Amino acid sequence: MGLDLRDKVLLGCAGLLAGGMVSGGYLLGDGLKRAKAADRSVTVRGLAERDVTADLATWSISYSATGFDLPTVRAEIDNNTKELKAYFAGLGFPVQALAPTGAGVNQYINNGVNTITITQRMLLRTNDIAKAQRAVAQQFDLVRRGVTLQEGSGMRYSFTKLNDVKPPMVAAATKDARAAAEQFARDSGASVGGIKSATQGYFSIDARDGETDGASDTPYKKVRVVTTVDFYLN
Repeated sequence: MGLDLRDKVLLGCAGLLAGGMVSGGYLLGDGLKRAKAADRSVTVRGLAERDVTADLATWSISYSATGFDLPTVRAEIDNNTKELKAYFAGLGFPVQALAPTGAGVNQYINNGVNTITITQRMLLRTNDIAKAQRAVAQQFDLVRRGVTLQEGSGMRYSFTKLNDVKPPMVAAATKDARAAAEQFARDSGASVGGIKSATQGYFSIDARDGETDGASDTPYKKVRVVTTVDFYLN
């Protein structure tokens, strides 16, 4: 029994539809496979450390004098300041390396006696780290000169050239992260591709050989950064 034209058209459309469904299903499945492969990744951390030496030293110095009349106390403070300047001049520091940062006067009456205390604060600032270390090592000479430093007076060493070491350290941390990703990939039968995303952690600058005692510092520092990198896996 023959098919009329209308039946032939319907059969042709059905065939095209079935073929399209097969083709579409193949393309969809292939796309899902490729999407799944593209989504494979591993997140690792990379570490970079560098030993550096501080390039700035600052010494906050406080000393005081106590007495019963203002002229006498002020004269003692002035003498202490003179001896302090002589101490640093003797070590080879320029005059401008030492500058006053403030002073305070405290008066109180004890058993009817007026007691006066004057506190002077000075700041030493230098880029000569070796000379700063000598100043700290020989600071007992200040006691011999009659200058007694108050608690909290201590040298602080700073590394100010962080921007100079940032690029190579970030590169080193990323390289370290890729090495960890490649080890993971080998263990899982994959290979490492490009970077999917990356986050740079904070740079930290700490004492190279551990914690200080709080009153003194060290010019020998360790700069550290950790990066988190997400690598594609092939």
